[in-house]
Amino acid sequence: MNDPVGRTAPVPELVTLHVWRVPRRRLPRVLARMAVDARRLRRVDGVRFAKLLGTGTGTGFGPTDVDPTRWAALVVWDDPATATGFDTSPVGQAWLRIADARVRVDLRPLHSRGRWSGVTPFGGPGGGQPGAGRPVLALTRARLRPTKAVTFWRAVPPVAAALADADGLRCRFGVGEAPLGWQGTVSVWRDTADLTRFAYRHPQHRAAITRTPVTQWYAEELFARFEVLGVAGDRAVLGWAGEDEDGTCGAGGG
Repeated sequence: MNDPVGRTAPVPELVTLHVWRVPRRRLPRVLARMAVDARRLRRVDGVRFAKLLGTGTGTGFGPTDVDPTRWAALVVWDDPATATGFDTSPVGQAWLRIADARVRVDLRPLHSRGRWSGVTPFGGPGGGQPGAGRPVLALTRARLRPTKAVTFWRAVPPVAAALADADGLRCRFGVGEAPLGWQGTVSVWRDTADLTRFAYRHPQHRAAITRTPVTQWYAEELFARFEVLGVAGDRAVLGWAGEDEDGTCGAGGG
């Protein structure tokens, strides 16, 4: 259920990120699933907003960064109770049959700015804070202006290199709805302080932020921040590094 243009949807209680690792030999089946499941996913009971996504390795966040063995779904739920039905839905069952490994990340929106396909799937600006000791996930998503794509891709490498060594980073990878022009990133951080430190104090990232309104790379953009409520499944699918002292990221989900 998408919000009409000009309105802000209520902040959802639960957003789930499902990520699958699929052998290369099954890529034809993956592409078939991507073609038919986007619409089917939005019809799953309780789904407010959903996107099927390809991913990148996270080393460059560019068009050469595609990872054909990892695929994802981002789902916004009207009611957290209905989220348990994802794995038993036709879409969930289809991906379970072709995946070798999977992981589910349960998220609570804290802050969101911008639009995705003309809607505000995670509610308004917010300003919520995560629970003590909870990791946070940052999601960026943008639709590039075709005339600005080359300039954008040239600006990416310094930011990607800086991100790789950022303190408190648990995992990062690119996401996209199409090979070119529709790009995004997912990154998970030990806590809000680590994310903020990189986003607003690291010189390469600050330079990119400063250039954005001047260069006008994006026709549409969104930034959202979430509290990680739990991670269930194989964290290696995310490229997870490090442990949280309270074990938060080894529990939860479903």
